Amino acid sequence: MEAEAVVKDWWLYHGTGEGTDRRARLESGSPPPWRDFTGVPDPGYAPPGCEGPAWERTRRRGEGYVPDEQEKDVVNTALHLRRPLLITGKPGVGKSTLAYSIAADLDLGPVLHWPITSRTVLRDGLYLYDAIGRLQEAGLEQLRRPAGPVGPAAPALAADATTPAPEPEPAPAPSISRYLRLGPLGTALLPQDRPRVLLVDEIDKSDIDLPGDLLTVFEDGGFVIPELARLAQEDPAVAIGTDDDPDAAVRIAQGRVQCRYFPVVVLTSNGERDFPPAFLRRCVRLHLEPPGEEKLALIVRRRLGIDVEAGGEYQELVRDFIDRAGDGDLATDQLLNAIQLRLAGAWSAPGDRDRFLKTVMQHLTGPTA
Repeated sequence: MEAEAVVKDWWLYHGTGEGTDRRARLESGSPPPWRDFTGVPDPGYAPPGCEGPAWERTRRRGEGYVPDEQEKDVVNTALHLRRPLLITGKPGVGKSTLAYSIAADLDLGPVLHWPITSRTVLRDGLYLYDAIGRLQEAGLEQLRRPAGPVGPAAPALAADATTPAPEPEPAPAPSISRYLRLGPLGTALLPQDRPRVLLVDEIDKSDIDLPGDLLTVFEDGGFVIPELARLAQEDPAVAIGTDDDPDAAVRIAQGRVQCRYFPVVVLTSNGERDFPPAFLRRCVRLHLEPPGEEKLALIVRRRLGIDVEAGGEYQELVRDFIDRAGDGDLATDQLLNAIQLRLAGAWSAPGDRDRFLKTVMQHLTGPTA
């Protein structure tokens, strides 16, 4: 089929060769001069690679995605330009899954996920600082310090009774590194030998200021942690945790995080709001339409190993899905759920079919939602 057959020489995502080779082409390629960053990796920090449970979750989710030629063109454009990819479309068309597909196809490690709500602010994605916890720890440390001697063991008073006794030295504040941790965006911007994939999910649900606040970070490819910058003279490099692992201990010099490769940033939107032109100008945009019958057949084959084009009940379920989608939005995973249930022998009575379809293919929008 065309979705599987078309391969273009300039493609990195779904291009020719192994994923590691195409990733090497991405890393060695010449970015636009205004997207060339100079961060220096911490030699003592090892970001998660293509092994372990987190990678397996990314790989399994990403390998089932079926991109068409237009999607591959747009994704590869964003990769070459080192620009964020803004994906719009109805719920359930695969916007988030595309981020996992990019990571799995190019062996870029586990996806960093930043879900957005109406209360999300930029700092939530950059770093977390538990200032209250640090103050509490400082107070407990002060209480744990032994008091000075009293009674007969106390030193004799000075001849001049008006001379005040020396104040006890305050307990040193606990190290700030234990109370700081990079967020998903901050972790993605660490200088590393390979770019990470960051999924900024449902950015249209954000506060009106967040897209604008992201512009400076996306343009600079870095940010400053003020709590560390204030300590730079006393402690020029502080090791803190990451979104992947709070105990990772990556060293942040002078309080600044500066990327080496701009991460593969995928922003998803269900179209609940518009974005300012300045934000849109800095993104590569892709709109995903609901999949047709041919693409649905590919998805079912990739996910469940079933050839629905051979006919039979599963092909009928695909057609039922398409027919019902005409009356309201449906998500592709609802079709996969329906086929999975039939594989398990559920809802097998002949008279159950209508109730079965209404149960597993309930509309997300429209009068029957």
